[in-house]
Amino acid sequence: MNRIQTILTLLLVAFSHNLIADSKGKPNIIFLMTDDQRWDNMGCYGKPEFNTPNIDRLSEQGVTFDKAYYAVAICMPSRVTMVTGRFNSNHRVGFVAPDNYTLSQADFAKGYPAILKNAGYRTGFIGKVGYTVSEKATQPSTPGEHFYKENMGGVFDFFAGSETHDRNGVITWPEDDPGLKEIYKEGRQNSGRTLRTGEAMLRFIETQPDDQPFCLSVSFYAVKHDSNSDIYWPHYEQYENYSMSVPENWVVENEKLPAVVKENARGVRLHRERSSTPEQYQRLVRRFATQGYSVDQQVGLLVEKLKEKGMLENTIIIYTSDNGRFQGSHGLFDKCLLYEESIKAPLIVYDGRVPESERGFRTDALISSVDIAPTILSLAGFELPESMQGSDFSGILNRTQDMSKWRDAVFMEDLFIVEMFNAKNKENADEINADMVKANRSYRSHGVATNRYKYFVYYEHSPKIEELYDLENDPLEQNNLASDPEHAEILMNLRMRTEELYRLAKK
Repeated sequence: MNRIQTILTLLLVAFSHNLIADSKGKPNIIFLMTDDQRWDNMGCYGKPEFNTPNIDRLSEQGVTFDKAYYAVAICMPSRVTMVTGRFNSNHRVGFVAPDNYTLSQADFAKGYPAILKNAGYRTGFIGKVGYTVSEKATQPSTPGEHFYKENMGGVFDFFAGSETHDRNGVITWPEDDPGLKEIYKEGRQNSGRTLRTGEAMLRFIETQPDDQPFCLSVSFYAVKHDSNSDIYWPHYEQYENYSMSVPENWVVENEKLPAVVKENARGVRLHRERSSTPEQYQRLVRRFATQGYSVDQQVGLLVEKLKEKGMLENTIIIYTSDNGRFQGSHGLFDKCLLYEESIKAPLIVYDGRVPESERGFRTDALISSVDIAPTILSLAGFELPESMQGSDFSGILNRTQDMSKWRDAVFMEDLFIVEMFNAKNKENADEINADMVKANRSYRSHGVATNRYKYFVYYEHSPKIEELYDLENDPLEQNNLASDPEHAEILMNLRMRTEELYRLAKK
């Protein structure tokens, strides 16, 4: 090592020691995300038949958001939005051309895990990754291999993850961790993907040093699929003969849907196949409830482990999902489209530092999933990078936010087209996309939600198709007011607000 290299090494070591010194006294942060968990599929959101006592307890002792929305409601772009604090139209990571890029290492380095890692936090990730980090942003976004250690190893100290499920194996590090080896060893009796994720989560806590804060991101594979291998059957017994309630907007077929949606959207076909009869609905929702309960049990074990280690009073726990799911509402399955069942998010924030007398309240503040990363960094006491487009809602958590200065609308978008998803690996995908738009088969949409109204437009369709709902009087979105003369001014205002926020999102 020459003299210059020695000096640089010493400077880096000193800088690292300063960061770690600055990080002492910082809160621990745990970000829990489920997969496709509809916002109302838990007790604290009004559905006690979904047995979620531990999540409900977090809600009782934390802050529960009743008007949180996803900036985009499908897994890959939604996850990238929450990591980076950027809108889908800005980061352009998604399933379909022209917005089907991987996330570059440079952009990943501006996300909350990398920033906290560089500031002295121990960082961990467990579960479904759902997107690809590569040296440079490239198309398509779903390559055959993901090279997690090569592209994410510098950000996460502890990792146990895979792409969409763990049945084909999980990449782990530290490679010599005996606990991880035991949890994911080949041939181990299958205890269920959710229980394995929970075990890895507890392993991270068990191996946490006393003198360093941590940020752990846990992405459960549940409650997305319902195949037998996804279910922990002892948890199913409570639902086996239970008749789950059916949403009032569940229909066999929805004649009100725009023709371009009925003819092209994946959710229409999937509803016919999976949730369009009472028997299908009950089968699926019982299984989703089972998986939700399995997740809830891991949340309970996590809280107990934090208490055991004396960490809970300095730990913030954030609970949400990556997107919702229709489950037959509106005659749809799947997600993506901008109705409430898809685009509305569960969001609970528990902060162990808050005195018990000040805990436990609900708020109707408008929150977007793009706010997650900025808020995590703010709670940890760090400045936000200019790349982040979301807002810090920590002032809402501690009730210092002047609500007259908080946002009056959240922007949301859907860029997923099943026709383009089927063409995602074709070299002429952009050409196919242009032909699809020209043929008037596009149902890409964007819009806004306010405290009372929801507006969105299928903007690539000719003529444009608009939908407007009064969520206060029509929370199930059954009466489209876009052609109602009495709402013409509201329609115009929200149309303009959508275009304004879209321009900002693309920047």
